[in-house]
Amino acid sequence: MTKTVDTLFRNARLADGTLAAIAVTDSRISAIRPDAPHDTTASSDVDLGGQLVVPGFVEGHIHLDTSFYGDTWRPYVPYTSGFDVHERVDVQHRNMAAAAPMQTRARNQLDLCIANGSTRMRSHVMVDGSVGLKSLQTIAAVREQYRDLIDIQLVAFPQSGLLTCPGTAELLDAAFDHGADLIGGLDPAAVDRDVKGHLDIVFGIAEKRGVGVDIHLHEASTMGLFSIEEIAARTRAHGMQGKVTISHAYALGDIPIDAMRRVADTLAESGVAIMTTAPGARAFPPVLALREAGVTVFGGNDNIRDSWSPYGDGDMLRRAMMLGHRSDFRTDEELGIAFDLVTAAGAKALGIADYGLHVGAPADFVTLRAAHVPEAVVAVPKGRSVYRGGTCIVRDDVLLRKVQ
Repeated sequence: MTKTVDTLFRNARLADGTLAAIAVTDSRISAIRPDAPHDTTASSDVDLGGQLVVPGFVEGHIHLDTSFYGDTWRPYVPYTSGFDVHERVDVQHRNMAAAAPMQTRARNQLDLCIANGSTRMRSHVMVDGSVGLKSLQTIAAVREQYRDLIDIQLVAFPQSGLLTCPGTAELLDAAFDHGADLIGGLDPAAVDRDVKGHLDIVFGIAEKRGVGVDIHLHEASTMGLFSIEEIAARTRAHGMQGKVTISHAYALGDIPIDAMRRVADTLAESGVAIMTTAPGARAFPPVLALREAGVTVFGGNDNIRDSWSPYGDGDMLRRAMMLGHRSDFRTDEELGIAFDLVTAAGAKALGIADYGLHVGAPADFVTLRAAHVPEAVVAVPKGRSVYRGGTCIVRDDVLLRKVQ
């Protein structure tokens, strides 16, 4: 027996420019047709007025526990002598001690991201000897409150270092009893000064717990290249192709293009994904060259008004524009790649199998006031509506379903 259509969305403009009707049944897309069937038994009918319909955005890298969005403005504190993770962590600890409760700040940030169209997210959360499991427990509870609005993966992140912060290894293992989904890492050479020891712990926990890996890697030039090659080797040794991400990987933007292409082939062979934010004035991984080699590259906002950066608006479409702009993307095809970094490529990196606008997928989509994807990337239009399981949760940029 054919199920009754719950909602029929008419006049939906697809990425190829055609107008279609999207049928939703039991919160999933049950049909996409050039025009609506005349004999539909849809319980409700929504006219999208020719707006562009795209899958919900994938926020691939964010920090829900450290943002001050919606809290008192906190002026950025410059480094005293160049980039230094330990110095920045000290500033962060001081700022967070005087900030609003973590759950309040995390909810502010989630409201912002959802209103901008994110329906999937990966957040890194501090788990180390300085904070224990408290931050993870807090963010896991917030995730539960928002489960009807957004899907969130949590990475247990050793922000203060793994080997240099006593007790962190044990806490990272315990994190998977408190809501963590992936194991993180941080600059094994620059921070812990022991690449082998650091990766022994990270991949050991990943194997024991059966989880993926997402490692922050700020290390520059040849130091970072060495760490990247070691992570790729561990990924192959543990049979974890497709389950490992290197976030930032600045070194890939520092080294000569020929050397980068060689390591790109290694990353592709190892199934290691690269997350980039197109950061400030910093060199970053060359998106096109990596994709041409077969590497999955995706985007994230990372810091949103926190101790690391005063910037950030939680808008993955704007992040696509920034990625495209800094990569000098100009053609429609290239602008489509920028969009892919915050949608399908992000979903692939996060291991989301049922993503996109196709029959059987969850009816999670965003409407944009644009004629096509390239225009959406360069214009970053507002006035968006967001649908979760076929139900409107954001209309004209306003979140309709506030979590109490």
